Amino acid sequence: MSTTTDAPTRRGRPTNPGERVAEWTDGRLGLYKLAKSNLRKIFPDHWSFMLGEVCLYSFVILILTGVYLTLFFHPSMNEVVYNGPYAPLDGQRMSEAFASTVHISFEVRGGLLVRQIHHWAALIFIAAMIVHMMRVFFTGAFRKPRELNWLFGWTLLFLGMFTGFTGYSLPDDLLSGTGVRFMEGAVLSTPIVGTYLSMFLFGGEFPGHDFVSRFYSVHILLLPGLMAGLLVAHLILVFFHKHTQFPGAGKTEKNVVGSPLLPIYTAKAGGFFFLVFGVIAAIAAIATINPIWAIGPYRPDQVSTGAQPDWYMGFSEGLIRVMPGWEIRAWGHTLVLGVFIPLMVFPLVMMAIAVYPFIESWVTGDKSEHHLLDRPRNRPVRTGFGVAWLTLYFVLLIGGGNDLIATHFHLSINAITWFVRVAFFLAPPAAFWVTKRICLGLQRRDRDKVLHGRESGIIKRLPHGEFIEVHEPLSQQQLHVLTAHVQPQPLDLGPETDENGVARKVSPVAKVQARLSEGFYGEHSQIPKPTVEEYEEITSGHGHH
Repeated sequence: MSTTTDAPTRRGRPTNPGERVAEWTDGRLGLYKLAKSNLRKIFPDHWSFMLGEVCLYSFVILILTGVYLTLFFHPSMNEVVYNGPYAPLDGQRMSEAFASTVHISFEVRGGLLVRQIHHWAALIFIAAMIVHMMRVFFTGAFRKPRELNWLFGWTLLFLGMFTGFTGYSLPDDLLSGTGVRFMEGAVLSTPIVGTYLSMFLFGGEFPGHDFVSRFYSVHILLLPGLMAGLLVAHLILVFFHKHTQFPGAGKTEKNVVGSPLLPIYTAKAGGFFFLVFGVIAAIAAIATINPIWAIGPYRPDQVSTGAQPDWYMGFSEGLIRVMPGWEIRAWGHTLVLGVFIPLMVFPLVMMAIAVYPFIESWVTGDKSEHHLLDRPRNRPVRTGFGVAWLTLYFVLLIGGGNDLIATHFHLSINAITWFVRVAFFLAPPAAFWVTKRICLGLQRRDRDKVLHGRESGIIKRLPHGEFIEVHEPLSQQQLHVLTAHVQPQPLDLGPETDENGVARKVSPVAKVQARLSEGFYGEHSQIPKPTVEEYEEITSGHGHH
């Protein structure tokens, strides 16, 4: 008599097919060890950290909607005659690019909604990146060891601006064509090589026959590929360096207080993605943007009335619009300074933003690692620089829209232009000074709150008839937030003479560094925070009124 038994299995080996596949994969990729060390990573909770997520989710939405649009868009400048359902354009000659965009808008199921989601997501993507970078700037999150991540974010912003420009240039409508013509004039102003660059870009005289197809390749392949790579590198460094956090009780430079990546943070992030997608879709469904059918196809002999670029390019356009029309003619050549100088100022301002972390580190001599964020009021000079830059940006936005402001508010366009020219030099320094004074005032208020408590609004009459307001002592957590920050001291050049009485030689660079450091951390740039001795003397000797 014989019996049948199941085939023997190795001790400790999984019998479930799914588990065997997971074990086989882990043995070759090491995913289990990687997941075990990273999926429980802690992320702090603060509303401002969601700005970076808005950037990420907007980029994902751009990719998804962009893939859909590429299925129907024809990147060609070959002329065709339109015979579609939009009657006002019937029988008109236009490029295939424009005709296919109108086709997407009126004949493709969901095409117009997807187009608008794509365009609104692009605007929100750039806006979120700027606000996110401002949060990083004002809180000092760019300091060591995150300087490289700041450069990644800055490069993403720079590439995002040009990706947006190439994107809204693709439909070949009259509005975008005017913007491309504007860019061609800027390229032509480049000395010596301007003409060659224009010929290469457009494949001949403007507008040429190739610029849509070239912009299309750059827009859907080159720039998104670079941005995706930078985005992945940016997120890897966030994981590697651990997330920054605002100061508070229990928070130090060596820990992170918050929620684990799985399951809490992932659930929040997933829900927030659909919230961002829903808000963008709602905006796209309600507010029409870039109605190319109402503008018409591009013609070189026409200019769209009130032509404006997307808001993030208004900075560069404002520079060119308010610049006097200066020219230099020599040796048979003309250098158009009215365009060339603004063309150089724009990248210089962008480069100053990119290298600021390294400049601040050199000026202050700060080489230590930072994982706790600064309160903007505790760094008045840095906060002043940030507000000054934003002020300059908004001033130039006014310059970039001087024609629309003049027509809508019945003002002189010449008066607006001169206002922007004056404000270009005066507004940023004024904004810096006012911001610095406000920060110092807030520091004094924090110092007073620590030493005397917060105002309770309760009025008390003393036995001798005096009326006072009762102050309530702060909690330990509030005291920690107001006093945990470090107040660096300016760099010291040391004695003017050595031990032998001989004058020391100090390099001019060191002198400049010391002067700048004094400007950052001198007595006029920060209010000394209360010491433990001062706090104990007041609380034990006089109490809180």
